[in-house]
Amino acid sequence: MLHLLYILAFTTVAVLAVHNLIRSLLTVGLESQSSSSKRGWSARDSYSQSGRIPHPELLDESGNFIDEPLLVMRSVNVQEARQQLDAIYNSELGSSGETQDEKSK
Repeated sequence: MLHLLYILAFTTVAVLAVHNLIRSLLTVGLESQSSSSKRGWSARDSYSQSGRIPHPELLDESGNFIDEPLLVMRSVNVQEARQQLDAIYNSELGSSGETQDEKSK
């Protein structure tokens, strides 16, 4: 009987998750279609028309929208990443005042 209760609970959660996913996709699709049809679209216009409050990370200190990218990532190969990690590790060893020989004793 307990197994059936678990199956029922997880089925309910799965149905709710799929329902929310579909609803979110439809909402994003409708917002993107309505905003792309407008000329001169900006994030401020989208939030003011929908009546929603923008996320604080999208605003600067004075409350204006940030137009620059929030995260810029560059590709790093494995060797470069290892060199950077080794440099950080070695700088931490050197700052503690002990050498590697003293650490191994």
